[in-house]
Amino acid sequence: MKKVNHLQLLNRQVLKISGREKRVFLQGLISNDVMRVSNNCAIYAALLTPQGKYLHDFFILEFKNDFYLDCEADRIEDLFRRFRMFKLRSDIEIEIVEQMTVTVFFGDYLYDQMPIGSSEGEAINWLDGVLFTDPRLNKIGTRAILPKNSLESAKLDFQLISATFEEYDTLRINLGLPDSSRDLLIEKSILLESGFEELNGVDFEKGCYVGQELTARTKHRGLIKKRLIPVKFTGTPPESGTEIRKNNKKVGEIRSVSNSSALAILSLDSLDKPGQFIAGKTTLLPDKAEWANF
Repeated sequence: MKKVNHLQLLNRQVLKISGREKRVFLQGLISNDVMRVSNNCAIYAALLTPQGKYLHDFFILEFKNDFYLDCEADRIEDLFRRFRMFKLRSDIEIEIVEQMTVTVFFGDYLYDQMPIGSSEGEAINWLDGVLFTDPRLNKIGTRAILPKNSLESAKLDFQLISATFEEYDTLRINLGLPDSSRDLLIEKSILLESGFEELNGVDFEKGCYVGQELTARTKHRGLIKKRLIPVKFTGTPPESGTEIRKNNKKVGEIRSVSNSSALAILSLDSLDKPGQFIAGKTTLLPDKAEWANF
């Protein structure tokens, strides 16, 4: 029996949106097409400022006719408040669900063992919750929103191995996937700088939503000047927020860090110029993600 790594993400929490108008409500607010969400399909999306700057990102899935959002735990109250602000007279209810958890599954033989395919966004009902393949990139594995302790009592056809957050975080960084506000600056970052188009987080055909005008203009006018890129290093890990310099000029900044890898926002011009990327006293080696289109 092959093994599957699993980890409950304590930095994630669950928000539920229910009611007759839940789909229309979200469709006018977020960057992706909520009409695609079903019992068999989960999506990745973001909530933006009217100026098109990042506020929140999350995964959305459907379970028992309600929408469940896998979102950043430390900022869930802010997301709840913002949705309540937009609610007005919409026939919806918004609730933070304390009894549900977010768990990730990953490993080399994941899709041979688990009862789900590798298609990004594929979703199934599982263990009184929902299991779904990460809509951004299937190489990162699957995610599940489950009742607390449901895994411990389940009889599975594969063996679960407890993983550390560091193991999962290093995999995520090496694949170039952002982790909410650890990698995107609130009210500053632009989605396309962080790969949201390639990572299936933006739908350019869905019509209007908050921040849609700037997002579309950025794409069609080719206004992206910097990108979030994995970097490797040896020696002392630079701290998040450390300035990155090349030839004595600032060219970027460190975001999330794990082991000998980090995500960094770097100017695209700097990638083609000779010289070393330096963060503090640490030399960086950019390692562009395979999926990135630039």
